[in-house]
Amino acid sequence: MEIIVNDNVEEMGRAAARVVARTLNCKPNAVLGLATGSTPLTLYQELVRLHNEEGLDFSQVTTFNLDEYVGLTRKDAQSYHYFMHENLFKHINIATQNIYIPSGTTDNYEAFCKWYEQRIVECGGIDLQILGIGSDGHIAFNEPSSSLGSRTRIKTLARQTIEDNARFFDSAEAVPVYAITMGVGTILEARQIMLLANGRNKAKAVAEAIEGPVTSMITASALQLHSDVLYVIDRESARELKMLDYYEWVQTKMPDAP
Repeated sequence: MEIIVNDNVEEMGRAAARVVARTLNCKPNAVLGLATGSTPLTLYQELVRLHNEEGLDFSQVTTFNLDEYVGLTRKDAQSYHYFMHENLFKHINIATQNIYIPSGTTDNYEAFCKWYEQRIVECGGIDLQILGIGSDGHIAFNEPSSSLGSRTRIKTLARQTIEDNARFFDSAEAVPVYAITMGVGTILEARQIMLLANGRNKAKAVAEAIEGPVTSMITASALQLHSDVLYVIDRESARELKMLDYYEWVQTKMPDAP
C-alpha cells in the first residue's frame, strides 16, 4: 500500500496521470480499468494534456469501465458512455474497438455480465484499475453488504448513493435505481489498483477503507487484501487518517529506500 497526499485536486490529478503514463510507457498495450464521476475528471484532463502536448500514446490501449446505469442509452448525457467519450476518449487516439463499457440497455443482463468478465480475461486482465470511493465507502457500485468475492452483475443502488449522485440529475427521483457494475472480486484481480479521493465528505470513507477492518459494509476496505494499491488523495479527504503523519513520512523517505 502506498498513499500520496496532495494539497489540492489539480495536484492529485497530475500525480494520478503520472502513474497512468508510467504504465503506458512500460506497456503500450496496457489494459486500463476506468472510473467515472467528478473525482477522476482532473486525471482525465491531465491525460488529454499529456497526449496532446507530450505524445502519450493510447493507440494500443484497451479500457474497461467499472459500471453503468441501467436504463440509460449511450447518448444520454448522464450515462457513463457519454461521460467517458466527452471527457477522455474523443480527445485521445484510442481505438473505438478497444473501449468496453457495461451496457445499460442490453436485452440479457446475465449473459452480458458473463461476457464482460470473460472479455477482461481474454484481453489479458486489467493492468491498472482506477477507482473512486463513495461517501459510504463503496467502490464501483458495490454498495455496503456486497460480497467481497462478487463479479460483474446488476446491483440495486443505496439511497445514499442515489442522493450523492442526484447532483448530476434533475432530481434524486431521476437517478436510476439499478446499475451494472464490476464486482469486488473482479476489481481485486487487477495487477495494480489506484484509488482517487478528494473532499472532506470522503474523509470518513477513506479512513475506514485504509485503516478500518476489512468488511463488506465498506467494500473499499477489501483493497487491503491487494498487494499493490496506491491511494492518491487530497488533504481534505485524508484528514481522518490516524496515521497520516506516518504516511507522509513514508512519502518523503521513499526515494531513498533501498
